Amino acid sequence: MNLLRRLHLSRLLLVCGAVVALGAGLAAIASALGSGPTPAPLPLAQAVENALNAPRVDGVSARITFTNHLLEGANLAGGGDGGGSIASNPLVSGASGRLWVASDGRMRIELQSEKGDTEIIYDGHTVSVYDTANNAIYRYTPEQHATDGPADDQGAPPSIADVERAIAHLREHAVVSGATPSDVAGQPAYTVRISPKEGGSLLGGAEVSFDAGHGLPLRTAIYSSKSSAPVVELAATEVSYGPVDSSVFSLAAPSDASVHVIEPGGGKTAEEAPDGQDGHGKLTGHGHGISTIGVLETPDHSARKQGGPLEQLPTVSVKGTSASELRTALGTILTFERSGVRYVVAGAVEAGQVEALAREL
Repeated sequence: MNLLRRLHLSRLLLVCGAVVALGAGLAAIASALGSGPTPAPLPLAQAVENALNAPRVDGVSARITFTNHLLEGANLAGGGDGGGSIASNPLVSGASGRLWVASDGRMRIELQSEKGDTEIIYDGHTVSVYDTANNAIYRYTPEQHATDGPADDQGAPPSIADVERAIAHLREHAVVSGATPSDVAGQPAYTVRISPKEGGSLLGGAEVSFDAGHGLPLRTAIYSSKSSAPVVELAATEVSYGPVDSSVFSLAAPSDASVHVIEPGGGKTAEEAPDGQDGHGKLTGHGHGISTIGVLETPDHSARKQGGPLEQLPTVSVKGTSASELRTALGTILTFERSGVRYVVAGAVEAGQVEALAREL
């Protein structure tokens, strides 16, 4: 939460958009439903086991379209400086572009739009986001964790019995479809949909498509319970497999571009946190299952006077206190300060439910 307080709204939304695009890129190499070949029908466990045992590819290149309706309808311009320009950023509004992934995990996504391009590069250590419209670079280096063995030692793939047990366990909590034969970007693929068993939330489910021959994920999409169209989706019109030149993963930005480094954890350690707090505060859950609403309480000292990114959003009244609110297609985030405590209330539910709980605190 220290990190959230210190980022400007424009930076926060750019980082959130980058996370969405990067996560979709790592899990969804390419996608576009068409009229190409489809694979033979298979049970889900067999299709997954085949994919896990598929030969490794040297790299992937694709032309893509990135769809993002997560903040559609949110009043970004009404609460603070720069909201209008952020709403038109490719990471927030969606765009078309290209994607490259190397066999060692390096990745590059380029998104083009009339308002300016955005480039996302992961070089194996650091994520860099270059916003051409503002000539700004945002860098984040995840904390590195020691491993017990070589990075390329992934062990033996799970057996079909292991896959069947994993699917059975997943079906205890969600509705899991079979492996539907599909054509994704001209490649034979299987598509699987996972939906929550419980109702009452804005999360409608997710879909993933994976290449029947190469075993790579090809498409991911996240759905709201309020619409049949995906909220977030990465799709491609072309895809090819083969080595990717290392120069692709170099960021060529102007020398006068501003650079913003985002520190892991907001730059505070447990020893540096005020009043003996561990920096994470007190987190409680209200409700059950997927419709649970979380409440995070943290000491609010000097940060409350400086303001934070959510304080730049539209406000609602919570028992006479002004609370900043971000409504999205998949959930709501509400934050306010009272008696030296900062509250963040969030859930994958309608705004009214989050507001009602906030008024009970």
